[in-house]
Amino acid sequence: MHGVVLDLDSLHPDDIDLQPLRDSLPAWELYGHTENRELRERLQGATVVVTNKVPLDRPAIVSASELRLICVAATGTDIIDLQAAREAGITVCNARGYATASVVEHVFALLLTLTRHLDSYRRAASSGAWSHSPEFCYFGEPIGELAGRTLGIVGYGVLGRAVAEVARALGMKVLVAESLIGASREVRVPLKQLLREADVLSLHCPLTAQTRGLIGAPELQCMKDSAILVNTARGGLVVEEDLVRALQEGWIAAAAVDVLAQEPPRRPSPLLEYRSERLIVTPHAAWASVASRQRLVDQIAANIDAFLKGEPRNQVV
Repeated sequence: MHGVVLDLDSLHPDDIDLQPLRDSLPAWELYGHTENRELRERLQGATVVVTNKVPLDRPAIVSASELRLICVAATGTDIIDLQAAREAGITVCNARGYATASVVEHVFALLLTLTRHLDSYRRAASSGAWSHSPEFCYFGEPIGELAGRTLGIVGYGVLGRAVAEVARALGMKVLVAESLIGASREVRVPLKQLLREADVLSLHCPLTAQTRGLIGAPELQCMKDSAILVNTARGGLVVEEDLVRALQEGWIAAAAVDVLAQEPPRRPSPLLEYRSERLIVTPHAAWASVASRQRLVDQIAANIDAFLKGEPRNQVV
């Protein structure tokens, strides 16, 4: 059995333990990054392939005659031609739940930074503005609270539910948008109603043909002018130009995004070019705590061990 990791650098291996992965197979080739032109050669002889963001399309899968298992180092499997894998008899497994704590904490870090104007108050302390205050404290931007506000969630899987749990603990009311893929057992509301009522909109759904551009100008105009949008899911869910316009024209109060439509942003991005206290952009870092990345490696190793025992886990195909 021979394993290949196509993009190890995407896991930032310097501060995590790769030994569980190394122990899962007798031989490994670990590549920091793989260009498309290098892919077929690196797949030759591989029994197990681990990929985070390197796509495996039909030609690549067909060319890998010895391949038996694809481990996606993520939850989403849109980079894999699943039908081609199925036809070739290749098992595809993903990773699940490893980044929940990290993402949830990032959501509320972003939200609290905006609600409490933490950047502004940090500057007030370091710039001397606090030192010149006639009072013991410094009054700048009005400080908001999350308690009593309504959080609207789109996408109620593991992450959406975990965000809802923390929100309720902070005293927020939670609304969940109706599922886009069918009926659900929970009490949910139509998306348009959720947009009108939410003080905070948090996105946690996958990027599909149905959800691409889900939040654009019509949806942003439905929201309260005091509302905050948080997107830690996928950049393509939001029409970036429309979000900038929403901030410029006051359709919503603020936004925080951890994801962009193109990553890394090789061309000018509307959200990176727009400078405002009311917008926070972080570089797809919500998932990336040390503990989260270690759980991911451990889960990949567990997927391989289970496959070798004839009991695949986290199986997609």
